[in-house]
Amino acid sequence: MAQFDLPMEQLRTYRSDAVEPPDFDRFWADTLAQARTHDLDARFEPVATALRTVETYDVEFSGFGGHRIKGWFTVPAGTSEPLPLVVEFIGYGGGRGLPHERLTWASAGYAHFLMDTRGQGGSWSTGDTPDPVGSGSATPGFLTRGITDRDDFYYRRVITDGVRAVEAARTHPLADASRTVVTGVSQGGAITIAVAGLVPDLVAAAPDVPFLCDLPRAARITDAPPYREIAVYLSTHRPERERVFATLAYFDNVHFAARGRAPALFSTALQDMTCPPSTVFAAFNAYGHHDKTIEVYDFNGHEGGGAHQEALRLEWLPKYL
Repeated sequence: MAQFDLPMEQLRTYRSDAVEPPDFDRFWADTLAQARTHDLDARFEPVATALRTVETYDVEFSGFGGHRIKGWFTVPAGTSEPLPLVVEFIGYGGGRGLPHERLTWASAGYAHFLMDTRGQGGSWSTGDTPDPVGSGSATPGFLTRGITDRDDFYYRRVITDGVRAVEAARTHPLADASRTVVTGVSQGGAITIAVAGLVPDLVAAAPDVPFLCDLPRAARITDAPPYREIAVYLSTHRPERERVFATLAYFDNVHFAARGRAPALFSTALQDMTCPPSTVFAAFNAYGHHDKTIEVYDFNGHEGGGAHQEALRLEWLPKYL
């Protein structure tokens, strides 16, 4: 796949035409206030593994609607003092997997919390968290579940879970709540940006090839999934176009990014049809903190920088801690 989106000189200055709803802040304040009426009740149970260099806890906490959300909390073996906390979110379709699958952050000396994504984990990694909320007619996948009503939209639940995941991870005695970082790839990058816009006291955010950015443009310029789900839905629900995009406006990371108050390291790839580079730049250019960087991979698709970007994050983060 050759480069298909805007040329680099335009990407650097590109601004989304996505219109922010006037009650965007009120909607999210009310959503989080409602979630916090449920006891967080974060529970950490030690897991017996064959790993010698790390210790892992099976985690459960109350997310949106009080629904119980799973996760893994992992620290270097023998840790006795609070460590900087990295909260990580997972890509589309994946779940938290097994305790030994994500050891990078704990191996680097951090407390690491990996949030399971409700209802996912049925494709490339396993999940353990159900989504007890149903929806009306939807395209197969997750992006159009409840898409005609902001209150019922799937990502209202997931983003709220993300905020509550930070709150839950911070309650563990081995997590230094004052040094909390959020990160993730693709859908995980989307949740990262949203949480960075909703949690005011993070020290850094690192979204890679993020999803859910500049949604009106994304739905029109690529026919790759997951954005393709919107087009498929609207091809059969023709009268619902305005309602769909009115809902999506409350979940567009261009708007969350504008509220980002922590230094950020983004990444994008110029041949990425899944999360096109112009949509990522739309969020990056809108991001509210002055200390922000974006790494661009000219010849990659949605895999982005892969291990190279992971190494860059490991080098970048310590200066903020």
